[in-house]
Amino acid sequence: MIALIERDVRDTSAYLKRSNLDSRVLEAMARVPRHEFVPSDRLDQAYHNRPLPIGHGQTISQPYIVAIMTDLLELKPQHRVLEIGTGSGYQAAILAALDARVWSIEIIEPLGQQAKTRLQRLGYDAVEVRIGDGYYGWPEYAPFDAIIVTAAANHIPPPLVKQLAVGGKMIIPVGSRFSTQELILITRVNEDEVLTRQVLPVRFVPLTGGH
Repeated sequence: MIALIERDVRDTSAYLKRSNLDSRVLEAMARVPRHEFVPSDRLDQAYHNRPLPIGHGQTISQPYIVAIMTDLLELKPQHRVLEIGTGSGYQAAILAALDARVWSIEIIEPLGQQAKTRLQRLGYDAVEVRIGDGYYGWPEYAPFDAIIVTAAANHIPPPLVKQLAVGGKMIIPVGSRFSTQELILITRVNEDEVLTRQVLPVRFVPLTGGH
């Protein structure tokens, strides 16, 4: 799986503006057991470099996408990370494997409860999962050094920008289900200014909720 991720990174280096990922990210991807986060009838595909369905119309992301989104956050140990869209818990486990403290929000209750139980069973104690609408973030624990959104929004949610620390980075797919989505990297420069960069075209399930 790691070799396939490295190949895809080289193939998309013009978009990523790099041809290699942080070795710490690849080591985390190698350590976290992806087969623990896929349905039992998909175990034979757990280490394929592609997304897989996890029920409720949701997916576990392609490992290449998980790797580049994680890499773009440029995490340091003990960074505080907010994840929107817990899903199976796989992305949160990768973040925790990089010694980040993770707060993760899932709007689909059965998925959130399953992910919470799974992460606890596997010993990812640095991850806290809450059921709720991720559009509004988790202000009680803000500011965050990094925010990662694993569903496509039709705009960048202002509450999340507000909860991003100065110097922090947010990665989010933006676009609708039926149009081109772009992975956007946002860097908070100061209290009043953010920089945005389009990274590459992607396809994610939509961000849902009452916003």
